[in-house]
Amino acid sequence: MAVMTLRAEGPASAEDVWLRYVTPACWPSWSPQIRAVRVDRDRLTPGTRGEIVSLFGVTAAFAVESVDDERRQWAWRVRLGPVRLRLRHEVLRRPDGSETTLRIEGSPLVVAAYAGPARWALARLVRE
Repeated sequence: MAVMTLRAEGPASAEDVWLRYVTPACWPSWSPQIRAVRVDRDRLTPGTRGEIVSLFGVTAAFAVESVDDERRQWAWRVRLGPVRLRLRHEVLRRPDGSETTLRIEGSPLVVAAYAGPARWALARLVRE
């Protein structure tokens, strides 16, 4: 099992970044590797299940483990066939905007492959 933590800072407010996280319909606007999200809720809550459709049409299932609005933290598991990732997100307020962190847990090869697209998405997430 490999673990990697990524960070991005930007001018967007912590409130805006958090809203972009907990609203699945917003994910394709800041995460270029996501073309669509199929989910039965407008906002993430613990137990939310759905599917992500990637840029190449590949579909991955997900389940949200936890959502803490007060601390602006959430965790979920993503599965694509035998590939599994656990992702934990946090949004922090900064004087000039916000910072977001992403902790990725999974097999070393999958974590390494996902890190590049994840960095790109996080940088877009914290932009205004």
